[in-house]
Amino acid sequence: MNAPRLLVLQPSQSDPLAKLGDWLEAEGIELDLVPLKDMPAPANLDGYQGVVCLGGEMGALDDLDHPWLADARRLLSSAVSKRLPTLAICLGAQLLAAATGGQVRKGPKGPEVGVLLVAKRDAAATDPLFADLPFTPDVLQFHNDEVHLLPPGAEHLAASPKYPNQAFRVGESAYGLQFHIETTPEIVLNWASKDPDSASCARAHHFDQEFLEEAHRDFEEVWQPFVGRFAKLVRGELLPALGSGTRLPLV
Repeated sequence: MNAPRLLVLQPSQSDPLAKLGDWLEAEGIELDLVPLKDMPAPANLDGYQGVVCLGGEMGALDDLDHPWLADARRLLSSAVSKRLPTLAICLGAQLLAAATGGQVRKGPKGPEVGVLLVAKRDAAATDPLFADLPFTPDVLQFHNDEVHLLPPGAEHLAASPKYPNQAFRVGESAYGLQFHIETTPEIVLNWASKDPDSASCARAHHFDQEFLEEAHRDFEEVWQPFVGRFAKLVRGELLPALGSGTRLPLV
């Protein structure tokens, strides 16, 4: 039996798969990485069992400077319509929202940056990926834009005090995470050096190497099992969520 194959859309070299790639490969998932700046996006999702879309420093609607963003939105919309398991992170989540009828804007409360908590919403209790997460898991935040309005019919899964739409699901199995779970301390320090204005919004010690290493150990404890559940969704071993509350039998 062939390994399940994921299309991985990478908008920026500064936000690689990193730990997310390690966790997915450990689950036996084959990853087809497309750096959108350097390679054309595929015309369709034939041959893929799921999609991952990573983050980047650009805005979700900055098509004038980054015309390939339209391809990313098109593929994310297609993934939802085909009911393919999808995991979209930070900019990816904003692209997913924009592609399915939500609204993205510059965050009116300024950048959200640092090691912070998000809180699960009521709908997370019955979600196949979110149900087993702690109520207030640690995450890595580094964004200036926000998902202002969720797509119609989306399930709201997690919030933060600053920006409420931190995690959501569109359809059965397309997940948007405004925060990061894939990073390493080195990646975060690189972002801080490239965007010192945003980094200055975090508490100073949040960019200490020792603090980041400890935070990433906590991330791994919580989010690697989450990614394991996503891999089960991709492999067809976990039933997707259905808005009606009913479940379809596995074929």
